[in-house]
Amino acid sequence: MTQPYPPMNQVPGGSAECVTKVDIRIECKNLLNKDVMSKSDPCAVLYMARSGGKLSEIGRTENIKNCLDPKFAKSFTANYYFEEVQRITIAVYDLDNTTPELGDDDFLGQIECTLGQLVSNTPYVKPLLLRNGKKAGMGTIIVRTEEIKEGGEILQATFRATKLDNKDFMGKSDPYLEILKETMDGSWQVVHRTEVVKNNLNPSWRPFSIPLQIACGGDRKKRIRMDVYDWDSDGSHDFIGGFMTNIEEMTAQGKEPSWPCINEKKKAKKKKYTDSGVVVLTSCKITKDYSFLDYIFGGMQINFTVGIDFTASNGNPREPSSLHYINPNQPNEYMQAIRAVGYVCQDYDSDKLFPVLGFGAKIPPQYQVSHEFAVNFNMQNPYCAGIEGVVQAYMNCITQVQLYGPTNASPIINHVARFAATAQQEESTKGAHAYYVLLLLTDGVLTDMSNTLYSVVQASKLPMSLIIVGVGNADFHDMDTLDGDNGVLRAPNGQSAVRDIVQFVPFRDFKRASPAELARHVLAEVPKQVTGYYKMRGMIPNVMKPNPTQPSS
Repeated sequence: MTQPYPPMNQVPGGSAECVTKVDIRIECKNLLNKDVMSKSDPCAVLYMARSGGKLSEIGRTENIKNCLDPKFAKSFTANYYFEEVQRITIAVYDLDNTTPELGDDDFLGQIECTLGQLVSNTPYVKPLLLRNGKKAGMGTIIVRTEEIKEGGEILQATFRATKLDNKDFMGKSDPYLEILKETMDGSWQVVHRTEVVKNNLNPSWRPFSIPLQIACGGDRKKRIRMDVYDWDSDGSHDFIGGFMTNIEEMTAQGKEPSWPCINEKKKAKKKKYTDSGVVVLTSCKITKDYSFLDYIFGGMQINFTVGIDFTASNGNPREPSSLHYINPNQPNEYMQAIRAVGYVCQDYDSDKLFPVLGFGAKIPPQYQVSHEFAVNFNMQNPYCAGIEGVVQAYMNCITQVQLYGPTNASPIINHVARFAATAQQEESTKGAHAYYVLLLLTDGVLTDMSNTLYSVVQASKLPMSLIIVGVGNADFHDMDTLDGDNGVLRAPNGQSAVRDIVQFVPFRDFKRASPAELARHVLAEVPKQVTGYYKMRGMIPNVMKPNPTQPSS
């Protein structure tokens, strides 16, 4: 690497966009009750659109059971562009099933605004509205935003408790811990909620990580509140007790710090009251949160590979109706996707040589079916020079192969995973030096879905991401399954992916959009996937040695 690389949101051929990241947190009050025997189980969904584009889902909060006044612990991170109008819709649903579709869930209300309004009016308090514009009962939404500075510090902590009060008549308390920070308007906002430990008065909660800025605004002396509750299935969680502390106190040298859990109401009633248990900080440390660019500046290379679907379902390449038809006046969808994504990724690859693999065709000279062949027909050297070299190799290949089938994607995923596994083995000596991105272009349903699921789960352990662009108008349900945004991806044997590495985008949604817009959606999750991998491995960026100065002539 001889020069600094641009950020991922730089538009090819243009200038870098001015972007700030913001944290968006949501709570609601007085939601409509849609359940007969209990209360609504709310979940908030955030949708966003940039500069006249269409709304797309950014994410969902956790689903809180039996609660009409939810304080969601899960927040959203969004890019804020001062120079743009970014439309926002936040919709709240009563989730009564595990399906990702929201059409069969009860709608509890929504608000429509802009990200600029949220940023300039925090807390942003508005009544929830039904789709006909009428108020959703007494429902209210409170949205708070805060700027996030990348590359900040992370609080990593583990808590346990001893001798907690028993709030259950038939058993023991089911405790969980909430961490809250004080907001500018004087209220307390949940920034983390642990899991529930069932039937245990001496619970140990799982370790967690949270940005220091989110926990205390970066001020280590600022008050933090810790509250312990006994979870109840009907949503009426019993308060056990709480205490105040700060990061400075938590990170002080010495033995495990502990705090008495105080219930003020109980203390006022009982003269001999001491506490309702003790919370112990088992481990605590502050680490630096390295950004994607920290790894790039440390010399990490993005190795970009293209995989192309040459199955017969694409149609006869000689016919204009084919997805592989080469029109001299208009590039087909495969070519458009290669260029849009490739022109961004090539900036992070120093040699600009990209392997291009095909699957699902009969290839010369024997014309046997292959699901892992070099598009330039040289498996010992499948590299193409530059993105235009990739396009030229594809155009040459389509005239020489016979489209066939089935649509087996796992061999190409495994091919790239082998290189990623080698890079992982070299990390002990080379550090964070290589990450692999596979752009897979396909026209429809995968024949080897079980094998593909297994391949993706295995690849989730490696320095690798998989970008799938669906070409044409086929049913892409399988691709949505592979994209882990709506839950943990599992292989047929039950093994879970350790992280989400798949991003799926149907090309048809961007036919009228610019190549930059397609690239932005396709590559949106890659920086987070890169940092997530190295964080999982406990690896910091390499320190680049300065280039030796060249003697003047």
